[in-house]
Amino acid sequence: MRSRRAYKNPRRSPPPLPEVRPRSMALQCLLGFGKQLLRVKVVDCNSEDSRLSRCLNTFDLVALGVGSTLGAGVYVLAGAVARENSGPAIVLSFLIAALASVMAGLCYAEFGARVPKTGSAYLYSYVTVGELWAFITGWNLILSYIIGTSSVARAWSATFDELVGKRIEMFSREYMYMNAPGVLAEYPDVFAVFIIITLTGLLAFGVKESAIVNKVFTCINVLVLLFMVISGLVKGTIKNWQIDPEEILHANHTSDSSLNLTDILPTKESLGVGGFMPFGFSGVLSGAATCFYAFVGFDCIATTGEEVKNPQRAIPIGIVSSLLICFVAYFGVSAALTLMMPYYLLDNNSPLPVAFNYVGWGGAKYAVAVGSLCALSTSLLGSMFPLPRIIFAMARDGLLFSFLARVSERKSPITSTVTAGVMSAIMAFLFDLKDLVDLMSIGTLLAYTLVAACVLVLRYQPEQPSQVYEMASTLEEGELSDSISVPSMGILPGVEERFSFKTLLFPDNNEPSAHSGFAVNICASLLGTLILAFSVLAVQGGTASWNIVILSVIFMACLFLTFTIGRQPQSKTKLSFKVPLLPFLPVISMFVNVYLMMQLDRGTWIRFSIWMAIGFVIYFCYGIHHSAEGSIARSSPETEMEGDHDSEARSTEKEAFLHYGIDAREEDDGDL
Repeated sequence: MRSRRAYKNPRRSPPPLPEVRPRSMALQCLLGFGKQLLRVKVVDCNSEDSRLSRCLNTFDLVALGVGSTLGAGVYVLAGAVARENSGPAIVLSFLIAALASVMAGLCYAEFGARVPKTGSAYLYSYVTVGELWAFITGWNLILSYIIGTSSVARAWSATFDELVGKRIEMFSREYMYMNAPGVLAEYPDVFAVFIIITLTGLLAFGVKESAIVNKVFTCINVLVLLFMVISGLVKGTIKNWQIDPEEILHANHTSDSSLNLTDILPTKESLGVGGFMPFGFSGVLSGAATCFYAFVGFDCIATTGEEVKNPQRAIPIGIVSSLLICFVAYFGVSAALTLMMPYYLLDNNSPLPVAFNYVGWGGAKYAVAVGSLCALSTSLLGSMFPLPRIIFAMARDGLLFSFLARVSERKSPITSTVTAGVMSAIMAFLFDLKDLVDLMSIGTLLAYTLVAACVLVLRYQPEQPSQVYEMASTLEEGELSDSISVPSMGILPGVEERFSFKTLLFPDNNEPSAHSGFAVNICASLLGTLILAFSVLAVQGGTASWNIVILSVIFMACLFLTFTIGRQPQSKTKLSFKVPLLPFLPVISMFVNVYLMMQLDRGTWIRFSIWMAIGFVIYFCYGIHHSAEGSIARSSPETEMEGDHDSEARSTEKEAFLHYGIDAREEDDGDL
């Protein structure tokens, strides 16, 4: 019996293996650890499979994006940028900022068309560049949304307190003063905590009810802005776009003066050179860098993938439409403001009430107050809405604690919503967030950069080859040789593909292959590194001759890499939306985002490092061991040992993201 068993299963008693060197074992352990950090998420793109309630339509997403993006900044930002940076040319600053934001928005829109799942940039990074980058993205998005929610809640409280005569501030200073300058706020903001708790309860109750409230406040805000634009155009004059500094500086305060002047004459520096662009094109670009942050917020739409009907169509439309509406609003308000009042007289803190008072419409300040509170309400909801969904997605994937992924009977992420509300309330209660607001920028810009890079990489990857293998399993050998065309041979394992500089710039195939996809991966990695180096030198190096030479070399190298990527064949997978002008549009988006990140001060980067250290402790102590993708890998150790699991995972991932064709025109959405 024993001999028969041994004969039937000779593998049960293999010959002794040669002794493995410790160095090779250490190398294997290191490679295995690296694979854990870079493992990609396998996603089922079935839009019907969702633990959350699909109850939102396209209009809900547009209202959510407009409400989140078109916050209170429209009532403040235009005056400050027009006076300090751009003058009447602030309309061009908003145009440039809108174009830069649309680049990021289009990248989000393509991913929204690829996969109808919750997670936004966190999920997009997970399926493309791996688990570690996904955790970094998600962890920073959590911080961004917490700070955003807390700061907007404090702004809401301060605006309301201003309307009631600062009674809340006086009471808090008298009875709850905290003497900890530089660490805590001067007094705890109880009203901001009340606002956050109320919003948390609304979000926990259900997403549909939250969307209704958001639509009401967003519509009121848009109507108020429309009133301001029309009023400004009626009361304004084109002369305020044609100001002559010499005439202003030498004007006398006489009754026949044709210009509107205050009792104090402006300085020559505050006037610039006058005209439409008083501070030159550099001032327009400086203003555009500030205005860019006014368009932050549309990414909350990407977190609704499991709560919207027909997400492959609704998410791209929602993102693009909300950015377009916000640009028109910013453009109209800034134009009306600079037509009503000379740019050098605009108030930095309350430009609209001062401007209406200037033209004799002082009563319009009440409309401004109503619009400000509505804008703050929608902005608060826009910051609070995606936060629980990012936490929920990370907890569901095992990277954060599993209890955060619990869903209520109404299919709302209840535990993550309450946790997000508690964290935001603590921040708003104790801290003055002025020094932390820049941390929001790092998380948002990092997410924008990674999403653009992921779009750039995925578009040039080869089609999912599992169909060839399925065909091979069903056909006879003779039929197989006739059914496989020559171009498809390039993606079959074991078939050599000649790789040279000529084939890199002039590929033979019209379809992506393994080599062309690998070339794009390498070029994109080098491109990201060069963009980072260029941005650091451009911000820190100044105009020294050596720096100009290095920047020129890096710029030419970036152009060559972009051209090389553009020469590779693109995937022909049908999607309801695709980013146009590849590869240039994602590359420009990456450059804009990285450059703005490098302009942040040293203190912000130190705080960012502390937050990341906390995140890495959580990831390496908990997340890497409880990762859902890691559990799948451990459940099939034989496949993983032979290296087949990686290819299977990537095949499934490509099937989900590269070969998942969607024809939204055939679906009767009915959302609009």
